[in-house]
Amino acid sequence: MPLETPLIRPRRLRRTPALRRMVAETHVVPSSLVLPVFVREGLSEPRPISSMPGVVQHSRDSLKRAAAEAAELGLGGVMLFGIPEHKDATGSGAIDPGGVLNLAITDVVAEVGDQLTVMSDLCLDEFTDHGHCGLLTPDGEVDNDRTLAAYAEMALAHAAAGVDMVGPSGMMDGQVAVVRQALDSVGHHQVSVLAYSAKYASAFFGPFREAVDSSLVGDRRTYQQDPANAVEGVREALLDVEQGADIVMVKPALAYLDVVRRVRDAVDVPVAAYNISGEYAMVEAAAANGWIDRESAILETLTSIRRAGADIVLTYWASEAARLLGR
Repeated sequence: MPLETPLIRPRRLRRTPALRRMVAETHVVPSSLVLPVFVREGLSEPRPISSMPGVVQHSRDSLKRAAAEAAELGLGGVMLFGIPEHKDATGSGAIDPGGVLNLAITDVVAEVGDQLTVMSDLCLDEFTDHGHCGLLTPDGEVDNDRTLAAYAEMALAHAAAGVDMVGPSGMMDGQVAVVRQALDSVGHHQVSVLAYSAKYASAFFGPFREAVDSSLVGDRRTYQQDPANAVEGVREALLDVEQGADIVMVKPALAYLDVVRRVRDAVDVPVAAYNISGEYAMVEAAAANGWIDRESAILETLTSIRRAGADIVLTYWASEAARLLGR
């Protein structure tokens, strides 16, 4: 008896690279990628970060070179993190016009102009000697409303330095509204806000602690979100949109792709996702051991985040991915 042959053959559209490209549903392009970069006060040359192979703490000069390369590659932007030589209880270096992050903003803006969106991490954790994202009460709790006042000052400092977009990342209640109001009150209407809306208390932040020389003892579970909660992540994003966020973000990305999709379906502004340090380190470690094909894994990872609904992906692979995509 002759076998019945299939009438519908989906494999036809997978037959050649050209066909696969033509019908691809999801695309990763350099303009959708943002490169997070660390600049450390007092360095004369870049310093490698051991838990993030290929990533460095930049000097001011090497930061400018990295930003120029990012612009040449057509990336969407750079997200700047500053690491000061001295920390204190209030994170005063975050507000100091001569502080490392504010100088880095000015340096990069002067280097790339409008070719690249210059973004800044608006948070106190890199600048406080206790490592928390906000100011503390006498009994050691994070004081939400006093922290908001500090965020407003920090936003003004970043705007004065020339930043295009600030990224309030501390997960304080009301942070977007306070930052937006502070910027608008002095005429910085053009500075946009990327809200770290659904930022989870994740184990995957580990290598980032080394990258910023974190002083944290304990955890951030009283203000970052519980990994068990997805509906809460959507609620946080909706609140940020109401408060004036121009873009909302989910962080981390890979363990929260379902949240990325839910947020994308719920809001009418662009959605970003942060492919964080631990996610980066896992791929790099597996590739170093010969267990996976590194370049394919990078592109597959970024495609998965875009497929989940992220319009913008912050990733330490941004520059390398742009070169791979250009082959």
